Amino acid sequence: MDFPPYPTGLRLAGRRVVVAGGGHVAQRRVPSLLAAGADVLVVSPQVTPAIEGMAGEITLELRRFRPSDLDGAWYVVAATNDPEANEQISEAAEERRIFCVRSDDATAATAWTPAVGRHGSVTVAVLGNREPRQSASLRDDIITALRDGQLTTAGALDRTPGVVLVGGGPGDPELVTVAARHALASADVVVADRLAPRALLGQLGPDVELIDVAKLPRGRSALQEQINQLLIDRARQGKRVVRFKGGDNFVFGRGYEELLACREAGVPVTVIPGLSSSISVPGVSQIPVTHRGVAHEFTVISGHLPPGHPDSLVEWSAVARMRGTVVLLMAVENAPAIAEELLLGGRRAETPVAVIMEGTMPGERTVLSTLGELTQDLASHQVRPPAIIVVGDVVRVAHPERYRVLAD
Repeated sequence: MDFPPYPTGLRLAGRRVVVAGGGHVAQRRVPSLLAAGADVLVVSPQVTPAIEGMAGEITLELRRFRPSDLDGAWYVVAATNDPEANEQISEAAEERRIFCVRSDDATAATAWTPAVGRHGSVTVAVLGNREPRQSASLRDDIITALRDGQLTTAGALDRTPGVVLVGGGPGDPELVTVAARHALASADVVVADRLAPRALLGQLGPDVELIDVAKLPRGRSALQEQINQLLIDRARQGKRVVRFKGGDNFVFGRGYEELLACREAGVPVTVIPGLSSSISVPGVSQIPVTHRGVAHEFTVISGHLPPGHPDSLVEWSAVARMRGTVVLLMAVENAPAIAEELLLGGRRAETPVAVIMEGTMPGERTVLSTLGELTQDLASHQVRPPAIIVVGDVVRVAHPERYRVLAD
């Protein structure tokens, strides 16, 4: 007899979870496991760029699964593309009395992954008796009804073919807009960046095609022309394509390049803006980018090119002469050169600087420094991207305990 499942909520914080496989199924599952605080081990000879980009948060073993990988594990996800390998993983889990999810055959699994959605403090999990599309559809209805305050959501989602450029905000899934969530719920295809709120990818319906176009710093990177063509091709197939980015589409996100490509190809395109990390990350960290009597302007600059680079469009000498706030994006590598240029241009060495890493995410931390000490502090605190760098007296306003008041 096929008994119904017994629903439960697993508390995985600090507990080892093994994910065997490095493809798109694993890419969907790992962020949700990390969000639950799990100690995640991914074992696979090959992984997607997005999983590779999580290497600092997971234990990644680029090899085939071994039964000993399950020693000390509490939960297992068998997500390889080889049914025989999944069966071996399942058998090893059974021997150790560890619950195991299988991506290829739910009937042979000891656990099922529900369709999960969250609203505030509420987690909604739906199990549709091995009918994942049914589960995802019901989950979407419940979450949309909760967010919109409606009893019914019939016809609430626009499924018109075309491209939707969605800004996902700084990273915390709670900071995406309602329109962004609706767009994801309506998608046939989701083309996602590495910095888009990845926890939301685990909430996509099983019939949604997820395409990874991650751009790793100094690593694997999808070409923009290929991304443009991908959006156009899928839309011409009559699909609703969501281009899911971190931050805002048009703030150093190449979103307008994608919009122009769609226009030129005659593909309908709409835009759903997102919170720009240049404002939202300092804001969540309680650092204002402007403050009465302190800063009447703020400037957002891409730091992916150093001062003096022939392709740079920034007049750093002019930036140095301004008295307002400077917010630097994509600038960790070139921050020492930028700090030096600002000092040469007249900014004080005592000018406060805040470096906010992994803003709005569980691993967020802030390093307080000055222009004169920035190079040393970046090294001593092992600063890595993604990070937002805020330069100016607004940092002193937010952290008066760290900085002395300077006379004019």
